[in-house]
Amino acid sequence: MGVAMAAGVRTRGAARKARGVWSVDLQQLSADPRVTVRRSGPPDPAGRAVVYWMQRAQRATDNPALETAIAAANAIGKPVVVYVGVVPGVAGANLRHYQFLVEGLCDVTADLARRGIGLVVRRGADGLLRCCREIRPALVVGDENPLRAPERGKSRIAARLCVPFWTVDADVIVPSRLLRKEQYAARTIRPRIRAHLLDFLRPIRRHVPRHLWAPPWHLESLPTDSSLLEGLPIDRSVRPVATWRGGSHAARAALRRFLAERLTGYAERRNRPEHDATSQLSPYLHFGHIGPHAVALAVRDADAPARDREAFLEELIVRRELAVNFVRYNPAYDRLGSAEPWALRTLAAHRADPRAHRYTPRQLEQTETHDELWNAAQRQMVCSGWMHGYLRMYWAKKILEWSESPEAAYEIAVALNDRFELDGRDPNGYAGIAWAIAGKHDRAWGPERPVYGTIRYMSYASTSRKFDRAAYIERVAALWEGEGPAT
Repeated sequence: MGVAMAAGVRTRGAARKARGVWSVDLQQLSADPRVTVRRSGPPDPAGRAVVYWMQRAQRATDNPALETAIAAANAIGKPVVVYVGVVPGVAGANLRHYQFLVEGLCDVTADLARRGIGLVVRRGADGLLRCCREIRPALVVGDENPLRAPERGKSRIAARLCVPFWTVDADVIVPSRLLRKEQYAARTIRPRIRAHLLDFLRPIRRHVPRHLWAPPWHLESLPTDSSLLEGLPIDRSVRPVATWRGGSHAARAALRRFLAERLTGYAERRNRPEHDATSQLSPYLHFGHIGPHAVALAVRDADAPARDREAFLEELIVRRELAVNFVRYNPAYDRLGSAEPWALRTLAAHRADPRAHRYTPRQLEQTETHDELWNAAQRQMVCSGWMHGYLRMYWAKKILEWSESPEAAYEIAVALNDRFELDGRDPNGYAGIAWAIAGKHDRAWGPERPVYGTIRYMSYASTSRKFDRAAYIERVAALWEGEGPAT
């Protein structure tokens, strides 16, 4: 055998061996319960990079989807480039939400650069496919979002890509697919989650990219500052809020403040809206500026009483993942049809009950009701983009009481929540509305009442006795006077 032929045989043999090694590595990665293989097959050996389509998990650390993309890229000898698409016209979203998103992208840009990972930011719904045509990826990785529209979008992308497409469940501790079906209540999901916690409540492994992104040609990418929104056709009727700033750096600072100042005493004070006793991390979790693993591990290991740590982790893991489970497995999550049969029956039986008060959607938005506590809760949401969780329940139940039908109440609550809350269009919000109006994750309560039937009832008097109502209303009034209406 000639020298050249022998060298060729050795080269082909080495290539086959290398393919075998990365094939095993990719098989192991795709077998992770967090990973859903939406388009199977081997990666394109001629591909220039692994593309990570960043949507819900908008962070460069503590991100299982990004780390999966890096591990896959290392296995096949490619760099990683992150694609972010800023899509106008998202239902319910407005300038308040887009501004928060762009503030987060500033941190993503800096944090990815430090890791040697490229970033491409573009506008429009078809940006990912155009970007893939230019880059020619070996593999595409995305992150999971159980909401209806993002799920449809991923199905369309999977049908049009010519390379493997994986998505990674980066928004929960225990991968949603392990629960297999919709869970009835916290008491049914809790043991199932706890059975997996030892496997998944651990730091996300951080991979070092072995190949840095350095494209040999110009690849268009928009700046990640406020100019990104200039001329973008979005709803600008709700202004951004001064009380919050988006981004991973702000999220981590908020977590540090919560651990230092409010975790101790959390179990006792969390349901007192007149105090700043909650974590106020929900907007950051919604946009993926911080991950649940980072929050859970920090709280678990904090120097605070066990009772307070356990109360917070119950809400962060069990209750929050119950909401994700609800949205993932119940296609009617934002409508009354998501309710259990007992709730639908009792609401139907009381559909024609007279209402002592009835308000239009505009009157509710403008806080023109007779109920000073409800008005204060609505004002807190309108001007700050956030409402205390305990009052979210009262707020939604009163909308049921003051609307012409349960269906109308559900629609109004969803519309107001998605329009003004920074964490609107989120499983937590949809599950909260479903609980308050349709008894989701709850049970029948007596005595049977007008309008509510056996849906759990909350009155002005009973709710006011649980905390200092006057102090809360006064605090919101000062906020309202300082910030004014958001529209």
